[in-house]
Amino acid sequence: MAPFSIYSFLGLGVPIIAVIYYAFQSEQGKPTLSNIALVTHGSYLLGFENSIVLALITSIVPGILGLILAYAIATSRSATLKRLVATASGVLANFGGINLTFMFIATLGSTGILTAWLSAIHLNPWNFGFNLYSFYGVALVYLYFQVPLMVLVITPALGGLRPSWREAAENMGASSWGYWRYVGVPVLMPSVLGGMLLLFGSGFAAYATAETLTAGTVTLAPIQIGSLLAGNQLAGQENVGYAVGLGMFVVLAVTMILYGLVRRRASKWLR
Repeated sequence: MAPFSIYSFLGLGVPIIAVIYYAFQSEQGKPTLSNIALVTHGSYLLGFENSIVLALITSIVPGILGLILAYAIATSRSATLKRLVATASGVLANFGGINLTFMFIATLGSTGILTAWLSAIHLNPWNFGFNLYSFYGVALVYLYFQVPLMVLVITPALGGLRPSWREAAENMGASSWGYWRYVGVPVLMPSVLGGMLLLFGSGFAAYATAETLTAGTVTLAPIQIGSLLAGNQLAGQENVGYAVGLGMFVVLAVTMILYGLVRRRASKWLR
């Protein structure tokens, strides 16, 4: 464990300590709360609000869709289909950034292939208010990797639903609805909430896809950090980016604490 611990500390611990330190430092190197006060107002506060809303949308919707897809695959009799979906989910869950942005622009952009096909039948989505380069366009693109991630997370929990539980419920006179109401849903709920919390953290911290898709026109906390690191800052606000990063650490820390609590609850059903 020593090499891994040292590597983790250098790769994660040292940057976190640096961000916390500089978030409370002025440009003259003196302790200050001005950076924290600045990021809790105006456009920086809007960036956190938009990032949280985006994370909620891209955790709840993909969470529900991923759960339905995972259940359909788990109850399938085709072992080949299960392996294909598991492999595809593992690949697609890590597919993002510039490649994903280009794919969606080429497909659903104003001159994309699918857009041209829909235009031929007078169903061009851009004529009905759709805009790929907007806030909800980013949310749509995030579904591409959030749904497979939910499938990967929830599949082990679905496998933990033992057939003997359904048989016992049916022997006691429970209907299919009664089984899910009193057995299936209570058992799965901690795992579902845990999966959605992971999706929340993924959607909240994602940067490359949103930046390349919108060119920074959508106000999100990760994009603001990227802009500050690129030198787009006012005099005397050199450490504001660290304060924004600290705010993201706080949100993600709360998310991971909640995830740990629900996973502890869910783990006893998977033993």
